[in-house]
Amino acid sequence: MLIPVILSGGAGTRLWPVSRSTYPKPFMRLGDGPSLLQRTLDRAITVASGGEVVTVTAKDHHFLTRDEYGRHPDAASVHLRFLLEPAGRNTAPAIALAALDIAQRHGPAAKLLVMPSDHLVADLGAFSHDVAAASALADDGYLVTFGIRPAHPETGFGYIQAGGFIPERGGRVIEAFVEKPDRATAEAYLAAGNYYWNAGLFCFRADAFLAACEATAPEVLAAARACYESADARAEPLAFARETFLAQPDISIDYAVMERASRRAVVPASFDWNDIGSWKAVSELGEADASGNRVQGGAIVIDAQDCYIEAGQRLVAAVGVRNLVIVDAGDAVLVADRSQTQQVKQVVDRLRADAHDAATHHLTVLRPWGSYTVLEDAEDCKVKRLTVKPGGVLSLQMHHRRSEHWTVVRGTATVRVGEETFDLQRNQSTYIPMGTLHRLENRTGQELHLIETQCGDYFGEDDIVRLEDVYGRV
Repeated sequence: MLIPVILSGGAGTRLWPVSRSTYPKPFMRLGDGPSLLQRTLDRAITVASGGEVVTVTAKDHHFLTRDEYGRHPDAASVHLRFLLEPAGRNTAPAIALAALDIAQRHGPAAKLLVMPSDHLVADLGAFSHDVAAASALADDGYLVTFGIRPAHPETGFGYIQAGGFIPERGGRVIEAFVEKPDRATAEAYLAAGNYYWNAGLFCFRADAFLAACEATAPEVLAAARACYESADARAEPLAFARETFLAQPDISIDYAVMERASRRAVVPASFDWNDIGSWKAVSELGEADASGNRVQGGAIVIDAQDCYIEAGQRLVAAVGVRNLVIVDAGDAVLVADRSQTQQVKQVVDRLRADAHDAATHHLTVLRPWGSYTVLEDAEDCKVKRLTVKPGGVLSLQMHHRRSEHWTVVRGTATVRVGEETFDLQRNQSTYIPMGTLHRLENRTGQELHLIETQCGDYFGEDDIVRLEDVYGRV
């Protein structure tokens, strides 16, 4: 039994402004294709032999992940199990919790295939072949990772030093994990021929991993057991308590287990791989025009060379420029030299230091009930367009520092204002005074769209006082 475990999350820093903390890299779409998360689910379904895919993600990202999976045509062919983290933690506790869950429900011999959700792999046939090799090694008790043959002396990845071959298994013994090297060391690794990029993909039996964790990082396993045992393992999804979850060490699986375990193997990957770690990596995907430019969306390019341009709803014109990345996300524009895109994280650090919304949200913010798009954000008012999915219900709430006006532009809204509940049709409106309980519902089978105008002296999301919420956000 092989059960893929998808690790989905991220801080939304390296691919800003498209990636944000509330909408990190796994949810990004490359061109007009599926998101990275959907592509990861595709790989997981291809190799799953236990009829199940487990996803470890943030509680705040659960509804996004669930909806994204729902767009996959084969999602119903497997049981989708969610483990929800109340806050960010590293890979060691996430994988330990998944191993405990799978061992309890499927037995200690069940195998995990741990997969980050933000990688790009196109050749599913080669991927399946390499997973089969890793699965056979895992049957022999190895903790297995996948090594990517380096195409150039990359200084941004960790490396795996491979030793001798394991007969009839298609893998090699791991001699060592090594940190990100400088340029000269990376060139030496490339010349040596037995060093691989560390892809962060793993395969092992649940009992083998838990035993190795007990031997190399007992504090990680003890904290994970306490966290898991405090939760209701029968719950769907399984949400962990904040206090016991945060008691776990913040440490990666490499540091906690893989670097110190005694029985380790690497499968040299035959599949293509890209971790989409920067805008430079994105800019190299797809076909370029005769001048080396790659364009997504509407753009006019004149006398430009080797540029990547991603336009949103606005027209982007690039004239006489070279080697640039230009990304328009509606509320923010990135212009960077392609060789300097690793520094985008510093932009996000500055935005967070200034408590700027652009570090966290897009103009369009997804919610469990639908979404809202900010149309105007001024000192004296804020205007949004709300889209409520069929059956969507906003929380019963009130505001201390603003009043609201709702006008329906499409569909039928069921509205509660104070103790009164009534329906609004297209072109009808209502007023919610400051301090008044209110709720919005869509009881129809069609999307509901309305314009919300807020008036007051403060319009932050932390002025929402929720009393009841069907999505558990109270």
